[in-house]
Amino acid sequence: MWLYLVALVALYHIVRWYRERQIVDQLQDKYVFITGCDIGFGNLLARQLDLKGLRVLAACLTEKGAERLKAQTSDRLETVILDVTKSDNVAAVTQWVKDHIGDKGLWGLVNNAGISDPSAPNEWLFKEDFMKILDVNLLGLIEVTLSLMPLIRKAKGRVVNISSIGGRVALIGGGYCISKFGLEAFSDTLRRELSFFGVKVIVVQPGYFKTYLTDIENLSQSSQYAWDHASEEIKEAYGKNYLANTLKLQKLLAPYLSQDLSLATNCMEHALTACHPRTRYVAGWDAKLFFFPLSHLPTCLADAIIKFTICSRPIKAI
Repeated sequence: MWLYLVALVALYHIVRWYRERQIVDQLQDKYVFITGCDIGFGNLLARQLDLKGLRVLAACLTEKGAERLKAQTSDRLETVILDVTKSDNVAAVTQWVKDHIGDKGLWGLVNNAGISDPSAPNEWLFKEDFMKILDVNLLGLIEVTLSLMPLIRKAKGRVVNISSIGGRVALIGGGYCISKFGLEAFSDTLRRELSFFGVKVIVVQPGYFKTYLTDIENLSQSSQYAWDHASEEIKEAYGKNYLANTLKLQKLLAPYLSQDLSLATNCMEHALTACHPRTRYVAGWDAKLFFFPLSHLPTCLADAIIKFTICSRPIKAI
């Protein structure tokens, strides 16, 4: 009995391995639009796809980021300035994409642009703090996707949404994890709706990598900002040493963040170039070995593990 089970599992992995090795034809004719290409995942992915011969349309937030990317890539790659929170900018960039691709359609959209600041205990924050993140990570992403959808549908292409392991297990307060849970829901409904048109919707869930979003200076400033704007009642409840303990924990965890961004961008590349991409990719060893299994544990057990390994605790009982 056990022998048959082992053989069945082995056969499944062999078939999956074979299917996932099949690559889409004529990649050099495929156009891919990527948001958030100034730094981090988006920047590396744009350079990777450019080396593969794809026609990359890279959206950057700043002129400086666009110029730096152009200097590192071939003449095939084109850049444009995009702030996903501005509807008029999204509309103008959509027209820019149409002008570049002509009748070909858009093979790939990679929704990578995102922010995590401010992140802090929810009680320290205001509605505007949540909206700042949601406008970029969720609402901006949705508007970009809907604007480009006719072009993607025409090419029977792919939408690759960059989520986070924080879309499985919420570890920090503020809008970041909320936006990623929302992105997961949007991706699920979109995937089912567009399957009738031959369009694939894929989610990549990176773990914690050393990027701008997890930079210790930015995290410290974010925590300090939220603490400074919290009421005296909240400060009294959490205790005067809470912020110091939070900053200390962030510094302790910082050296363990993965610096190999290709672990995530290789998943994105596969999602765009494989004939049979996965529906979801979990990227990074922390995500695969800790956070992904953690998300499948009973809630009470997962909460206990997070509480005693990751979260700072108030010094003074509430």
